[in-house]
Amino acid sequence: MSFAEGQVLVTNGEELPGYRIIEVKGLVIGITVRSRGLGGNIIASLRSLVGGEITEYVEMAEQARLQALQRMIDNARRLGANAVINVRFDSNEIAQSMDEIIAYGTAVMVTRAS
Repeated sequence: MSFAEGQVLVTNGEELPGYRIIEVKGLVIGITVRSRGLGGNIIASLRSLVGGEITEYVEMAEQARLQALQRMIDNARRLGANAVINVRFDSNEIAQSMDEIIAYGTAVMVTRAS
């Protein structure tokens, strides 16, 4: 293998170029739920009056996706996988100020193609 011990390769593709899937471990999911706090909502509301990007929400969305992705990778490691393919994200509004972000994919074992 050319990647570091414990490293999990991640792709939204069905395969990893240069690698061969030798075992499918199963579905892995990472979930986080984020709440937009009162202060952030007030600042974002004020920004929305003038238009443009609302950086408070952008930062929250980026952090939530990264956390969901990391949890998915951690779950893949627990299954003994060294890669996750077909990675996708989904999000749902749970309540007026709460969002659920999900990262999911298929955990696999890969080896360098010869």
